[in-house]
Amino acid sequence: MTKPQRNKEILVLLHNIRSTHNVGSIFRTADALGVSKIYISGYTSAPVDRFGRPRRDIAKVALGAEKSISWESVTSPESLIRKLKKSGIRVISIEQSKNSVDYKKVKVKYPVLFVVGTEVSGIDKNILVLSDAVVEIPMGGKKESLNVSVAFGVALFRMLEV
Repeated sequence: MTKPQRNKEILVLLHNIRSTHNVGSIFRTADALGVSKIYISGYTSAPVDRFGRPRRDIAKVALGAEKSISWESVTSPESLIRKLKKSGIRVISIEQSKNSVDYKKVKVKYPVLFVVGTEVSGIDKNILVLSDAVVEIPMGGKKESLNVSVAFGVALFRMLEV
């Protein structure tokens, strides 16, 4: 099977993702989607620790995607988003909120930055207000949400029409 060829820039921001397994899973899914770069902020673990050593817990799940996708740690997600928006990048946050829309109804315009946030409380409001769109996956069962790495995969595979 060949990977889809993309001339469309796709960026991802992981903010305050607490589980290294979720980080690794998102890296692996991002590789399958042709993501150009992943930004890491807050307490999200990077693929290497502060001493420059590879994180085995992330690598175990990412299966090498942590080496094939460009990534960068950033101090301020808000500053990053403002900078990217000035350069013409559209920002889509994946989050349940009163202003969110069904992810199936969003037409992605490139270049694009997708934002996902902490597993417990979601994306910070100060990031949501900077987003061009806030999308959610409608839930049909008793649970109100999906695991962040699962939601990332479901939403992006559908919105990017991979």
